[in-house]
Amino acid sequence: MNLSEYENYQEKKTHFDASFPYNTYLCCIPQDFLSVPLHWHQEMEIIYIKKGHGTVSVDLSSFVVKEGDIILLAPGQLHGISQYKTNRLEYENILFDITMLLSKSNDSSLEFFAPLQHSNILSKNIYTPKDPAYPAIARCLDHADEICKTFPHAYQLMIKSCLYALFYEIFASQKTMPVSKVPFASLEKLKIILKYVETHFQEKITIEQIASYCDYSPSHFMKYFKNAMGMSFIAYLNDYRLTMAARLLLASDSTILSISQEVGFENLSHFNRSFKKKFLQTPSAYRAAFV
Repeated sequence: MNLSEYENYQEKKTHFDASFPYNTYLCCIPQDFLSVPLHWHQEMEIIYIKKGHGTVSVDLSSFVVKEGDIILLAPGQLHGISQYKTNRLEYENILFDITMLLSKSNDSSLEFFAPLQHSNILSKNIYTPKDPAYPAIARCLDHADEICKTFPHAYQLMIKSCLYALFYEIFASQKTMPVSKVPFASLEKLKIILKYVETHFQEKITIEQIASYCDYSPSHFMKYFKNAMGMSFIAYLNDYRLTMAARLLLASDSTILSISQEVGFENLSHFNRSFKKKFLQTPSAYRAAFV
């Protein structure tokens, strides 16, 4: 199974009609994977922690999350999730297209939803059981989950109703929009870089190539990336490749050599050394531990 087949497999795990852009599925760390690298997409995402502890990153800030916490991520917002120490983490991942809630007429709902289409951040990303708005927000998600157990006729209407109620609670509780700790232009440039890695990591990528893609000189690019991510670009690229390799080790029966090549490593020995350094065990031992 190559990475393209792996992604298609993941898509088949969803339970909704393609014409209704609302998908939900359960994930478990470390059983399914150890982490989801920092990334972004145009769908709205909600991460609902069901059990355990984990680490969630939002716009380069990291938070430890636990059972019950709800993480709201606007379209285009940078985010990632990973294992916290040796803890197990079970969570529900909800993805939907915000445009499904927009009216075709210019009614007042545009005031609330249209800004989210352009990556405007939410006033609050993480809701815990201690937050005043939490009970109502959790009820909306729990109700949607109940509907999704049986998919009754016209379930789409109830799902939309739950989402409208959820956003009512969010917008009613927020007062002002916060100022991002990271300059917006800087985040936008970083998003371009991370998306490039996401789509080209299987290929050979040089500093000169990625710097040119960003309209930076190599030296300026290396300084910018190190300041933003706290590591060199090459270190990040190798770490991303290893994360993808770990996923394939659990999702396929391909050989270790095949997987190393699939994720962009040209030398098996280098791959094995790098994998053991990151995961503290060899690729074969990692596969045996979780499969």
